[in-house]
Amino acid sequence: MPGNSTLLGPSPQLPAAMSKQDFWRRKRVSRAEQQGGYFLEEGSQGESSPTNRVPTGLLVPTWPTWQPPRFYSTPGLCQSMAMLPPAGHLLSLLLVLGTGGTMPSPQVPPQGCYVAEEAGERTFRCSQAGLSAVPTGIPNDTRKLYLDANQMASVPAGAFQHLLVLEELDLSHNVLAHLSGAAFQGLESTLRHLDLSANQLASVPVEAFVGLQTQVNLSANPWHCDCTLQEVLRQVRLVPGTGTGIVCGSGARPDLVGQEFLPLAGEEELCGPGRGRARRGTDVALLVTMGGWLTLVVAYLIHYVWQNRDETRRPLKRAPVQPMRSDGSSTLSTVL
Repeated sequence: MPGNSTLLGPSPQLPAAMSKQDFWRRKRVSRAEQQGGYFLEEGSQGESSPTNRVPTGLLVPTWPTWQPPRFYSTPGLCQSMAMLPPAGHLLSLLLVLGTGGTMPSPQVPPQGCYVAEEAGERTFRCSQAGLSAVPTGIPNDTRKLYLDANQMASVPAGAFQHLLVLEELDLSHNVLAHLSGAAFQGLESTLRHLDLSANQLASVPVEAFVGLQTQVNLSANPWHCDCTLQEVLRQVRLVPGTGTGIVCGSGARPDLVGQEFLPLAGEEELCGPGRGRARRGTDVALLVTMGGWLTLVVAYLIHYVWQNRDETRRPLKRAPVQPMRSDGSSTLSTVL
């Protein structure tokens, strides 16, 4: 009927050499390809050739005969394994996920720094590198560390504590104005030379040098020349010939500015009037105590000598003389 033709649309045109049964069988093949590449085909009764019959219930790949094979199927197990990244990339990916999305990068010396072997000792040089802080990435086996001629203003606590064999440390020609009390922590038994010259140090904590067995260069700094510096110099050994470079800066007393510190180090007024007065009181008390003991000793000696003198003046008592008897006289009287 024309109405039915209009509603259902034109019927599909079959090829001349293809039967209706073959057309629907091949359409099933095409649909199976889109769903996975395999289909379940039942034996066709119209096919008499045993070579064209497919065993019922077997999963076999079938491709249309009128076009080249095309892969529409989803990847199988082998293809999925082939698409996985290599083991090295997979390990890197796991490390990234385990560290919160950041890949650990190897520590490299900053620009202007390099590692060298000088006289058979590991040396790390960062001279004139424009550093504003102690750099990271210093090898742990470094024996000589040169951080001179930079822009470092302070040294924090424990800045070098991982350098267990460090023997020489050069921090000269920076702008150091502050040292932590634990700046050289961990270097007590190894450090032999410390250069702090040509900086902006006016005062340093005594704790920073406690236990260090090292020679220190403190010259060319604007020192306050107070009692703290005097106590620091009692803790350290100066590099020979650098004592004349320890000069009082503008922060010191007006009458001390520009003068060398070492000739003034023995004066009491450097420690302040309060501390000097306390020391004088202690010295006076000690002298009074010693004078009292000495007075007691002298009084005892005088008393002892005076008593002995009285004993020597007394007359000696003579013992009574008893008459002596002779054996001869007693015998004669007996005979008579």
